[in-house]
Amino acid sequence: MKLTLQEIAQMVDGECTGEGSLIISGVTNIAEAGAEDITFAVPPHLEKAALSLAAAVIIPDTVTGFAKPAIRVANPRLAFTKLLSVFTPPVAVERGVHPTAVVGANVILGSNVAILPYAVLADNVTIGNNTVIYPHTYIGTGAIVGSDCLIYPGVSVRESCHIGSRVILHSNAVIGSDGFGFVTIGGKHTKVPQVGNVVIEDDVEIGACVTIDRATTGSTLVKSGTKIDNLVHLAHNVMVGENCFFVAQTGIAGSTRIGNNVTFAGQSGCNGHLTIGDNSVFAARSAPISDVPANSFYAGFPARPHREWLRTEAAAGKVPDLLKKVRDLETRLAALEKQEK
Repeated sequence: MKLTLQEIAQMVDGECTGEGSLIISGVTNIAEAGAEDITFAVPPHLEKAALSLAAAVIIPDTVTGFAKPAIRVANPRLAFTKLLSVFTPPVAVERGVHPTAVVGANVILGSNVAILPYAVLADNVTIGNNTVIYPHTYIGTGAIVGSDCLIYPGVSVRESCHIGSRVILHSNAVIGSDGFGFVTIGGKHTKVPQVGNVVIEDDVEIGACVTIDRATTGSTLVKSGTKIDNLVHLAHNVMVGENCFFVAQTGIAGSTRIGNNVTFAGQSGCNGHLTIGDNSVFAARSAPISDVPANSFYAGFPARPHREWLRTEAAAGKVPDLLKKVRDLETRLAALEKQEK
């Protein structure tokens, strides 16, 4: 695809500065940009972009002067994202049901769906319009999948689970595995039947190898707009609010209630049966063990307010010097006591 800089500016609602007839054939990052590519830059990367090989740069509209042809926009990252979709459209998938797919009884398929080789749809499954189900995927009995979804290879959506519209499930995600529930008597573990389901609302994206356990009873719930990175685990009866972020290797224990716009950074965790307030952020490798109020920024284990954690870490760094001073004082004290004798 080839577009002029002016055409791109119109596409992203930006202002073109420089040669509007400049031909652009690719979109990429600053380091890899070539003579026909456009990239984007925000502070502190503007100078690096200006010195790059890129033909043009998408920059914030607050920047008044720039050494290269540019497009000034309110949000360069958003404009760049739009251009990536334009220059690299999704892979075309042939619509219809492949002959090797297994489709059970009473399955309802919407219009323009794609059921690719070796996918299995159990009885009483419902699939919405325009949804694509890639090979070796399993959709369990009575499961519902909405419209415009992408379900990549190896995904399992277990029985009775509900997937909303415009949901992306990446490879080997498991939605509706049994919750980890046992009763222990005399050292023997007896399994508690996990008879609930998982409900994933609209516009959720779930990464590769994510596991979301079905509820013991009721539903494990992930509300609309939440994004889950690879290798995350949500245990049974967890309830996640809207527009949350869960970064890789995060684990949330059972029956936790998480508000809207909450972020758990990489390798973080959460004790079970807690309530996490809206707009809270947890730094990497942190883990709350008690309820957290809204608008909190926590770090460490056990997680505590970030400033408090910083003070604690700073103090811990001074311990070696403090120990040295104590040893010096002990030596001086011993010498004084010896003189007195």
